[in-house]
Amino acid sequence: MTLEPFILPTTVIMTKTNILDGRGKSPTGARRKPLQARARKRHGQILDTTAELLEKVGVDDLTTVLIAKTLNISVGSLYHYFPNKIAILYALAQRWLDEITLALDDIDATLVDKEDLTHFTHHCTERLLEVYRCQRGILHLVQAMFSIPELRELDEEHDDFMIDRFGKMFIRLGFDLDSKELKRIARIYLELIHALSMEIVEQKGTQASKTTDDLNSMAYALLAKYNTA
Repeated sequence: MTLEPFILPTTVIMTKTNILDGRGKSPTGARRKPLQARARKRHGQILDTTAELLEKVGVDDLTTVLIAKTLNISVGSLYHYFPNKIAILYALAQRWLDEITLALDDIDATLVDKEDLTHFTHHCTERLLEVYRCQRGILHLVQAMFSIPELRELDEEHDDFMIDRFGKMFIRLGFDLDSKELKRIARIYLELIHALSMEIVEQKGTQASKTTDDLNSMAYALLAKYNTA
């Protein structure tokens, strides 16, 4: 899933803010696994607040200082959960991708062998759009997933997972293609859904409805061309 990247600064002046922001640190994992209910709640609040701030200020102006201030906690308390901004963005991206995986599970669970392509494409569009619409700051998050190496690796791994899942669904729909061709069609299908979903979440009313219809039409045309059922 790719969009035009935002430009990361080439130099960083090591001010107090930058040091507090943890720039230059490489770990992307949370410091503490939230086992207790209170810790899980705080972990979720950090991610929710980060998403809201992404929507308002974007990636470049997002700092752990700003996140902590918005949550009314100390930066030290924030660091009990995440070592730096990249780790928070990584966890936010992982949570969004996990929601996409759940959506794929739903689609797969209701899929009927040799199902009508119109029903399949509409169901996929509707269920995946739901995940895109629910993620605040989605545009900035996706840009970060393209531009930050640690997040890009996570995104590419999940793309491969989705392509594999779509390929298996296509077989159940009646596609009789070799694995290489299935993977190619699944990648095109994924990129189509992603690109137009990113447009739709930025649109409203009639414009969003028309673009959704266009997505369904293009998805159907693509799959119908290769479906031999």
